[in-house]
Amino acid sequence: MSTGPTDARPLQVRVADDIRAKIEAGEYAPGQQLPTYDALADTYLCSLAVVRKAADLLKQQGLLITVQGKGTFVRERARARRHGTDRYSRSRWSSGSAILVAEAARQGLEASQLMRFLGTTPAPAAAAERLGIETGTPVHVRRRTTLIDGRPNQLADSYYEAALAEAVPALKEEDTGPGGGFARIEEAGYRLARIREEIALRMPTGPESAALQLPEGTPVAELVRTVYDPRGRPLEVMIAVIAGDMVAFDYDFPVPD
Repeated sequence: MSTGPTDARPLQVRVADDIRAKIEAGEYAPGQQLPTYDALADTYLCSLAVVRKAADLLKQQGLLITVQGKGTFVRERARARRHGTDRYSRSRWSSGSAILVAEAARQGLEASQLMRFLGTTPAPAAAAERLGIETGTPVHVRRRTTLIDGRPNQLADSYYEAALAEAVPALKEEDTGPGGGFARIEEAGYRLARIREEIALRMPTGPESAALQLPEGTPVAELVRTVYDPRGRPLEVMIAVIAGDMVAFDYDFPVPD
């Protein structure tokens, strides 16, 4: 641990920062057990209380986990990179692959999803605003929990106006078939022309933390996606809450004139 006489960080922060640097450098690999707290106290010439505080900081940051009766381990994280514009290429989902599953597979990860609710619900304000309807208007919703390598990474709720859901009955089915909802919407004669994504970072609510199995102190990314037809009519609004320690956003696009 490199410190100097002007380093004003508390000792537990300096210890945590040094362990984090070793994790980032690969000296402590994902899934590897850390030395015992006694050994770390000897290494850093500090008390056990300092080591415990340092470990607590790293647990809050999602870097360490404690397994009862076994010790403290570097947390294994399945981080999926979302390729912003490329993931929505028509050639990908029109060929029959669900967007999330195909994107995860290209990164050597396995994606799946569980349906939490499927049916009619009053439109929340965020969805209603983007659909251009009154808050509380009955809409069709598909609420899913998506998983990467078995761990929940996203709570995704997709909203559709009732008339569109009637015109695309597959949206009312748990399995929308090859290519997912996008493919079914286009088969029904609605052309997807433009997608807007809005991303905000925040701390999760209690229920979100529980549903996503988030380590203490882990933020979430709230993503609102609106899909439009060529005339600018919104076809779908998806509001997703994504585990912040399981996602990286990757956007590559030409510079507009």
